Amino acid sequence: MKILKNKFKNELNIRTEKDFPKKGIEFIDITPLFLQKETLKEMSDLFKKEIKKYEVDYIVGPEARGFLIGSMLSTSLKVGFIPVRKKGKLPPTTVVATANYNKEYGNDVLELPKLVNEDYKNKKFYIVDDIYATGNTMNAIEKCIKELGGKVVGEGVIINIKELNDKKDLFSLIDINEE
Repeated sequence: MKILKNKFKNELNIRTEKDFPKKGIEFIDITPLFLQKETLKEMSDLFKKEIKKYEVDYIVGPEARGFLIGSMLSTSLKVGFIPVRKKGKLPPTTVVATANYNKEYGNDVLELPKLVNEDYKNKKFYIVDDIYATGNTMNAIEKCIKELGGKVVGEGVIINIKELNDKKDLFSLIDINEE
């Protein structure tokens, strides 16, 4: 893994695991960034500074590591948090949209929950996740939000794997190539 950009001042402790979750994939484990309180605070501060520009109504985070980032940010920004779940994890009556997409290592289906006492129309959303590879997860979520009448005003990740995408307007804390 070659680091192209690093916005962190604190030490980066990122672990990788070859052939996980299947052969040929190198899993990037960001857990150490959450374990170190100084790095976690720095991560939160960097994301908050970026997201405040957009006056969002909701932070959106896909399962599972997007939950960690998104809930932390929504609390400190005093906005709602939308946990996007894998198919079957939400009761059927609470699902408002379903997104089918391909990942580097298979297909997946995500479901967006209904909001409480309002709908997605005319609301502003910022999607956060851990790693941006091909972008299919965020693209699927964005498509659902748009179909529901909402507006995705930004997207941010901890790590962007630059060689797998050409996303220009993505906020990232670390850019890498897998080399």
